[in-house]
Amino acid sequence: KDTLVEGLATRWQKGTLVMQPADRQFTGRGGLQPKEVPLETFFHKIVMIRNNLRVLEQKVNASDKLSEADKFDLQQYITRCYGSLTTFNVLFKNKDDQFQTSAVDRPTS
Repeated sequence: KDTLVEGLATRWQKGTLVMQPADRQFTGRGGLQPKEVPLETFFHKIVMIRNNLRVLEQKVNASDKLSEADKFDLQQYITRCYGSLTTFNVLFKNKDDQFQTSAVDRPTS
């Protein structure tokens, strides 16, 4: 079993994300069909985004080529990204793995 997906809350395991087009008039042959994605697949992508944001944050903070003002600005963008992703916290089994909007609360690894 994928270790990234092990963090998916039990109630969502084997679940499906369904993206339904708003205009169902054109569904059917050659039209807009709902898109179904296994929640394990979706969760894996969310976790990868989280992990890549963590790496980006570490690189920004460790950079000696960025000014403190630039680091601050980039950190604000990263924090906003985390904030946008808090919607998906419901998918995580452990609270410690969830998206945090405060850099102080985020893990460093």
